[in-house]
Amino acid sequence: MKKLFTILGCIALFALTTTTVKAQNYKTGLGLGVDFGDGSTQVGPSIRHHFSRNTALQGEVLFGGNSTVLQAFLQYNASIPGAKGLDWYVGGGPRVQIYNGNAFLNNDNFTAFYLVPMVGLDYKFSGAPLALALDWRPRIYVGDNNFIGSTAGRFGLGFRYTF
Repeated sequence: MKKLFTILGCIALFALTTTTVKAQNYKTGLGLGVDFGDGSTQVGPSIRHHFSRNTALQGEVLFGGNSTVLQAFLQYNASIPGAKGLDWYVGGGPRVQIYNGNAFLNNDNFTAFYLVPMVGLDYKFSGAPLALALDWRPRIYVGDNNFIGSTAGRFGLGFRYTF
């Protein structure tokens, strides 16, 4: 796992130093976020707002798998030369997951905290106010509960109306 993060870090650093950054493809996108992979799938509203030409904040409230998820990500994004409308991004942030009636924990409610690094692609369709994002977002559990753990196989998908 450490080797994978080292490789991703080197790729991001290389891209940061060799990419000509231009303005983002849209200011704000509002739509549907999906978090899927190992474990249950969560779906809910998602927003991504660009504060500058290469800084964005993404927030999601997701539901599924007998839980509610609140997560926010700070992202660095840049365009991909020769690929109009396509940006790459890297970032991360906190995730709070509130489990409701989790039988494995022998508890009615349980809250788990995670750190979530991410790397992904964001595509803004030319001539339409639509954007599509896909990212890899492993979860790193922060705590001491043996039933909850870190998960590498998690991904995010975003469908957003842009304005």
